[in-house]
Amino acid sequence: MSDSDQGQVHYRVEDGIAWLTFDRVSSRNAMTWHMYDQLDAHCEAIENDPQVVAVVMRGAGGEAFVAGTDIKQFAAFSSGDDAIAYERRIDQLVGRVERLPRPTLAMLEGFCVGGGAAIALACDFRYATPSLKFGIPIARTLGNCLSITNISRLVEHTGVARAKCVLMAGELMGAEEAHAAGLVSDIVEAESIEAVVGEQATAFKRRAPLTVLAAKQVIQRVLDEQRGPSDGSDDWIATCYTSDDFKAAVNKFVNKTPFSWRGR
Repeated sequence: MSDSDQGQVHYRVEDGIAWLTFDRVSSRNAMTWHMYDQLDAHCEAIENDPQVVAVVMRGAGGEAFVAGTDIKQFAAFSSGDDAIAYERRIDQLVGRVERLPRPTLAMLEGFCVGGGAAIALACDFRYATPSLKFGIPIARTLGNCLSITNISRLVEHTGVARAKCVLMAGELMGAEEAHAAGLVSDIVEAESIEAVVGEQATAFKRRAPLTVLAAKQVIQRVLDEQRGPSDGSDDWIATCYTSDDFKAAVNKFVNKTPFSWRGR
């Protein structure tokens, strides 16, 4: 992958609000390793900046928040250990987003799928435009498996029935369904969403900071107690990522070759 196609996660702080923008518009902001590293660094900056009151995450271009991890990067995987290491890395990064000591708001326009859905689920609040397409359609596209922690977040936000529709059937949720499920706090027209989310973030300046932080961290303790062990899906991660199906799906994406699911 050329340096010019690595993408960027831009970071700026304005009037106490940190804005993180996933910018790889040509690929619907699909994440590269470089972008994940930048996200990690920006989280560290937020953790160490007492002037930051709230955090807004968004995608560049208006057509996607983040369309998952760039599939081309999986072509180098050769073992179950590669897959488990990748899911561990995603767990670490998404967990860091979830545990940021500031309120986090995700601004969702268009596609929010795969790794993008995982990042959005780790935020405290989600606001969407009517164009939202939310899901993890790996049963239709790639044939891999998520970590148990990321699956837990999906179940926590959507319930078991919808989580099965998202993961097993590969369905994408629209804005109205996501709002009805409680996944999305509000639906806002595209021309207004930046201002609305900015206002919601700024409102935290008028709230007791210790109470906000205490509520976030105590809720996190409740969730941590309810979730299973972090290695609870390692066997299926290794199985799916080393399968012939997964290799064929990656090859189809990279080289545009046809394939059929074979279940092995």
